[in-house]
Amino acid sequence: MKSTVTHTKSSNKSSTYRNRLFIPVSLLLSVGLLFLHTSSAEAQTSSVRGFVTDASDGQALQGVNIALRDTAGNLRGGVANDDGFFIVVRLQPGRWFLRASFIGYETFVDTLDLGKDQVERLSISLSPGVELDGLVIEGEREGGATIAAGIQTVRPADLDLVPTPDVSGDLVSYLSAMPGVVSIGDRGGQVFIRGGEPSHNLTLLDGMYIYQPFHILGFYSAFSSDLLRNADIHAGAFSSRYSGRMSSVIDVYTRNGNLQKSRRTFSAAPFVSMGILEGPVSRGRMSYLLSGRASTIERVASSYVSQPVPYNFGDFFGKIHWIISDSHQASVSAIHTYDRGTLGVAAHEDSDEIRWNNTAYGARWLVAPPSLPMLGEVLFSVSLLNMERGPKEEANRSSAIDGFNLSVNLTNYGRRTNVDWGFHLRAPRLDARLDGLFQNLDFSSDRVLSTGAYFEPEFSFSSRLKGRAGLVAEFLGDQGFHFEPRVRIIYELDQHQFSVAGGLYRQEMVGLNDRRDATNVFTAWTGSPTGSLPNSVHGLLGYSTSLYKNINISVELFYKNFSSLFVSEWTAFPRFTTRLQEASGRALGADLRLEFRGATFYSFVNYGLSSVEYNAMQEFIPIWFDSNELRYRPPHDRRHQINALINFTWKNFDFSARWNFGSGLPYNQIRGFDGFILLDGPVDVASDPGVLRIIYDRPYEGILPNYHRLDISVDRVFQYGDDSFITIQAGVINIYNQSNLFSLDVFTTERNYQLPIIPTAGIKFEF
Repeated sequence: MKSTVTHTKSSNKSSTYRNRLFIPVSLLLSVGLLFLHTSSAEAQTSSVRGFVTDASDGQALQGVNIALRDTAGNLRGGVANDDGFFIVVRLQPGRWFLRASFIGYETFVDTLDLGKDQVERLSISLSPGVELDGLVIEGEREGGATIAAGIQTVRPADLDLVPTPDVSGDLVSYLSAMPGVVSIGDRGGQVFIRGGEPSHNLTLLDGMYIYQPFHILGFYSAFSSDLLRNADIHAGAFSSRYSGRMSSVIDVYTRNGNLQKSRRTFSAAPFVSMGILEGPVSRGRMSYLLSGRASTIERVASSYVSQPVPYNFGDFFGKIHWIISDSHQASVSAIHTYDRGTLGVAAHEDSDEIRWNNTAYGARWLVAPPSLPMLGEVLFSVSLLNMERGPKEEANRSSAIDGFNLSVNLTNYGRRTNVDWGFHLRAPRLDARLDGLFQNLDFSSDRVLSTGAYFEPEFSFSSRLKGRAGLVAEFLGDQGFHFEPRVRIIYELDQHQFSVAGGLYRQEMVGLNDRRDATNVFTAWTGSPTGSLPNSVHGLLGYSTSLYKNINISVELFYKNFSSLFVSEWTAFPRFTTRLQEASGRALGADLRLEFRGATFYSFVNYGLSSVEYNAMQEFIPIWFDSNELRYRPPHDRRHQINALINFTWKNFDFSARWNFGSGLPYNQIRGFDGFILLDGPVDVASDPGVLRIIYDRPYEGILPNYHRLDISVDRVFQYGDDSFITIQAGVINIYNQSNLFSLDVFTTERNYQLPIIPTAGIKFEF
């Protein structure tokens, strides 16, 4: 199959509330018109733009190098983005030689004769494999997600490096191997990123909001490597494009269906089974992708796992992608996930069950205007979440979200300055029923309307120094206007890269959770209970370098200061209901990464050092602790983390091993016991025994044992026919059967452990 290219040439609530709503949109449109005018002026010179795809299946190719050289030897160039889009502007009219190259693909070359005011639009298809004297070069071993200034880009091959009890990799397994990311264990679906809580994380799938992205069993999320195109993990100090959360962003994009031929993928394993159907609706123009996964752990794995595994979960995904023209693309996506399980001590028949499901559907339109050096993206989606906790027959606590999101993101391209700008409109409706969990709150159905705009130019001061300075302007109804500045600077000196980033972040929605109990993952979503918006200030300092050819080192120092957090009030009656109170907090630490990458061997070692502290003021605690101020480590404060991974190929077998270590998490100790009689009427204290009351000591001063585990896997791919494959996988989770503590019930002293040693096996068919 030969690389191909096609060419197209062209030339250049109330009136007061409504008035307030109009202001940020008007400002944005004014700025947009200004830059459209600037773009039109730039379009008077020639430019080259287009999309690069894989000729075998029509998938967008990211990171393709585009080089242009004129007859005088002057060089210009660019790099294809995640959608495979590239653009090179302000080219002088005349003859240019174009070269598109990417590791593992045939290089494409072409000669372009550009006239005055011409925009050359290209559609380039690269064929896999580079032949040199009969040898096919496929490039270095995949792995080693790119890291820069708090952003880590993850590809499907990165996920497949981490051993999981499945044939395919999963995003959450890779996340848990990153420094600065804390998981509560093998169950619960909770991820804490650099001190932030799960409700502080923004998770997007093809632009759709996913409020509970991780499954109840900690090995799985809604993002399998079989569906992933790429995921950008912003651990902090993220750009102005993202708003509404104050800790981190997980921005996931799925791949498109195969544009050239129909494909089927099926897999089976003791924990989960999966099926994928994909293919062209119109060959080369429109494709479909359908996927479904369902857990089999209760029916299969429970027969040989030495503890109960009462979990049932799954997800369904569908996508249609349409290449309308060489300037327009559109896609429609939908996802549904469901989870059910018991997280407490499994031996208790009366343990509460937790249930949740996500549903989201949305559309994405990508447009490159024919006569303007611009790329635009329009996203519209509707997202729903329903979560319940309580007895299996009837839940006594519930939380629900339903709302829509409209986002418009545009990039204006210049020779030295690119400008990102756009606006959003969000309107989630929040509803919660908590059965008295937080006594000082009156929950009611509430719609939180947010509209805003952002503006973030990127300056190339030189070939070594680049910077971004952004501003988010947001209007939140009764909360009025809020402004969030952001900044990011990267300096490159030969093999060394230095970065600094920071900003102000707010979120209009609050996720409430009683963190006093490690097994309580029920989250109630509401607007700000006190009118104070949770917010944070981020600071980040990074350094990375390459030693020799295959060794990379990176270090990042981070700091987050949190305000208007909402936590459970410390009370002498901890087993019952509680009140809610405000708190502040801070997180600081360092993430270190050492990586080695070769043709058949890949390895990394990550170390995370962090400290998280909350500070809460409380009226009644002087009765117990002689002070109305509590400074404490929250239950996700893991001081030390180590993750080591090795992956290598030997005689067509692919081996992976991962060892992870985490220092003990804080938990609540008991200070003492007493009897309690509620004097709500005439009571005979001589005969009424009252109830036993257990009194907590100072918050989270106990430390659970350290956590460590070794997982291994081996797989082999067999090809049959021209384009069909069978993958066989085997592995062991927790190979030395470490008894890792999940939670301790301080009232009964019963212990709940993480999963024991588990042999796994799986098979996948692709045809």
